[in-house]
Amino acid sequence: MSREPQRAVLRTQLAGMLSRPGRLVMTGLSVLIAAFVVFAAVLAQQIAVRTTLERFSGTSPAADFVVTAEEEPLITQAEADAVRRVPGVGAVAPRLNNGLPVAGGGLTEHFLRLDGDPGTGALSRVRVVSGSYPDGLREVAVDRLAAAQLNVAPGGIVNLRLPEDRGGHRRSVAVTVTAIVQGPTGEAATGYAPAHLVAGIVGVRGYQRLDVQAAPGAADAALSARLSAALPRTGGVSVVPGDLVRDREARERVRDLDELFRAVAMFLAVAVVAAALVATSAFRIVFTQRLRQLALLRTIGAQRSQLVRALAAEGALTGLGAGTAGVLLALGAGYAAPAVAGVFGAQLPAPVPPVVAALAVVAGAVVVTMGAVLAPALSAAGVAPLQALRTAGTMAAERRIGVLRLLAGMLFAAGAAAIVGMVVDQIPAPGDQQYDSFPALMLIVVSGALAFLALIALGPLLVRPALAVAGRALRRFGPLGRLAVGGVGGTPRRAAAVSAVVALGVTLVAGTMVAIAGLQGWAARGMAVRAPADLHLRGGDSGVPPEVVRHLRALPHLRDVTTYRRADVTMGRFAASAIDLDLAALPRLKDLYAATGDLADLGPGRVVVNDELASTLEVRAGDALDVGGGRRSVRLTVAATLSGDAPLNADIIAVPADLDRLGVAAASLAVLADSADDSATGRTAARAAVERAAGGLAGADLQVLADQRDGDGETLELISTIALSLLGLTVLIAVVGVGTTTGLSVQERTHEFGLLRALGLGRARLRLMIGMEAGLYGVLGGILGLLLGVPYAWLTVRALNLGAPLVFPAGRLTAVVAALAAATALAGLLPARRATRVSPVQALGTPD
Repeated sequence: MSREPQRAVLRTQLAGMLSRPGRLVMTGLSVLIAAFVVFAAVLAQQIAVRTTLERFSGTSPAADFVVTAEEEPLITQAEADAVRRVPGVGAVAPRLNNGLPVAGGGLTEHFLRLDGDPGTGALSRVRVVSGSYPDGLREVAVDRLAAAQLNVAPGGIVNLRLPEDRGGHRRSVAVTVTAIVQGPTGEAATGYAPAHLVAGIVGVRGYQRLDVQAAPGAADAALSARLSAALPRTGGVSVVPGDLVRDREARERVRDLDELFRAVAMFLAVAVVAAALVATSAFRIVFTQRLRQLALLRTIGAQRSQLVRALAAEGALTGLGAGTAGVLLALGAGYAAPAVAGVFGAQLPAPVPPVVAALAVVAGAVVVTMGAVLAPALSAAGVAPLQALRTAGTMAAERRIGVLRLLAGMLFAAGAAAIVGMVVDQIPAPGDQQYDSFPALMLIVVSGALAFLALIALGPLLVRPALAVAGRALRRFGPLGRLAVGGVGGTPRRAAAVSAVVALGVTLVAGTMVAIAGLQGWAARGMAVRAPADLHLRGGDSGVPPEVVRHLRALPHLRDVTTYRRADVTMGRFAASAIDLDLAALPRLKDLYAATGDLADLGPGRVVVNDELASTLEVRAGDALDVGGGRRSVRLTVAATLSGDAPLNADIIAVPADLDRLGVAAASLAVLADSADDSATGRTAARAAVERAAGGLAGADLQVLADQRDGDGETLELISTIALSLLGLTVLIAVVGVGTTTGLSVQERTHEFGLLRALGLGRARLRLMIGMEAGLYGVLGGILGLLLGVPYAWLTVRALNLGAPLVFPAGRLTAVVAALAAATALAGLLPARRATRVSPVQALGTPD
């Protein structure tokens, strides 16, 4: 085959593409966004890793060698001095990491980590913020976290409790805080001092390691050998280059970041798939609009294969431009990130442009775009010349799908349903410790992928009933609404293609929201079990006296002060723990839910049993239990069984009258209370008030349960926020797809819009109609996405087998669909403005 016709066809196509740059932008916009977010993620990972290493490095960059005691004894001061005398050694910093509990801190105990650091010089890892670095016995500097926890400032005194001596006695040592410093970690309350001062405080002799800085030009293997020779001892030492130590620390530090960005990569892969679907739809519309041009090329001798190659080259050029633009925009954002962070008082390093990653992203954009253009190119190039010359330039007649597509869609749907049935059959009863959820979750992913493929294949058939539902409200707007519904319904294949991308985003977002709602219910139940209140005061063997309880209830810092007792009981040969906690007394106990029965039925003669004991005794709500305590035994009825554990590690929850019948002493074992002020300051004041009220109780112990609850709650919120933010990328690309489709549709419907203008439709109403059409794409995708996302989210929650409730957050999901409809309607405003700028006479003169 001669290359000249191919070159002519290619020149024709490229000239046409370059003459209409607007189409080039619209076909490549989704790929540009995908390339931007992918390369931005690469830069974000680089910035996050560098920030982590700069802030949390355990070894100073100036340390050329690290000498470590591999076993006892520690490195002695004499050995440290010997290392200093080794030729080629510039400086030595002994290191000792230890820690002691803080004495005299009330009923709650704090722990102060103690790290040896020289405080000055290149080997130091701390920076003095205020005060002066320790240089005397029993002096320490503390970081900001320690200063806040211990409420100390330079000049303050901290009492540290030493370990027991051989006689079993414990004593404390008072240390003076001389400075507040910025340390290398900030992960725990830490005090710093030169290593020999730390050794004196904790009572040890020696150091765990030495950081060695070489003299200029001396950091070589010979110095390493001299260091090893300077420490002849029975217990071995290792001499490791500082670079290797820092590299090992770096790998440990960024391991969690690697896991995080692997998860991010999964979300980005979904966004890339969405971009490919949007690009496919856009190319299909553009090629359909150019069928007459393609037909003319066919009539003058161009072969189908030549047209396919020319259209694929057009896709490759579009991908090259979009990928390059996306990478450059991401690089600009990466360089702007440190400046933006500086405005908010944070410090971020500037990224180093990863050339290989940039080229890979651009190449990936080209590959994705060529893959997206292939199916439309084969379809457009396969139209017979005479048939193409008679085509009106739109896909209005493409209302049906082929038999193969129908069969493929049905096959995908059947496969998805079959896999769902397999997963449901595999899920055991909640609490099965032998169950591994990973295979079931992987099957759910496969089933979801098949379901989405079925949606793509059967989309034109599914759009009609979905449009009938979604368009009912728009038809109430009169002729304008009916025109908008007709505009979308007139091209069902195009509507299905665009709605499928929107549905992908909604499926993932809705599924994540439903799953998170269930997991939040499960987490709230877990918090009600582990931390039913902010404060938990246990009074030792004698319990909490009634006068102390009355005092606590009178404190303005507290609310919901509740007491409970605990008793060891038996049921035949089984032993259990029973408490008389009032489930209505604390707000967080409302997050408990029953597996059988109703928790509200708890009352005299009726108890609540946790799931483990219920499973062991094979009882459920309504069954009878013979409960013994001491020499007494009573028959109780199971009011409800819990879906999980009971609060405070109890097996049975009863009312006080039933524990009285079992002969349990009247004294309260413990008190639960919430802070009246839920802020950190309010909780601190509440804790201090309880410590003052109960400070004289022998063996008393106060736990601040709110800290644990806040930590777990913040983790789940952070995970959900990150997941929804990343899934928002898919939704963003879907919205861009709606805008692209609307813009291309406006170009091909100029004659139609001119006719409507000639019949009296004003510009504002025409813009409203086009906006309605764009919004309708969002509603269609929202409906289809909810139909897919919610059932799969419920199945995922059930497959995790955590006993989490199946929740339908109707308000949030409605808000998502409404926001998506609004966003897609706004995406159609720009093309709508273009449509209204054309005069009716000019539009009517445009060929249809």
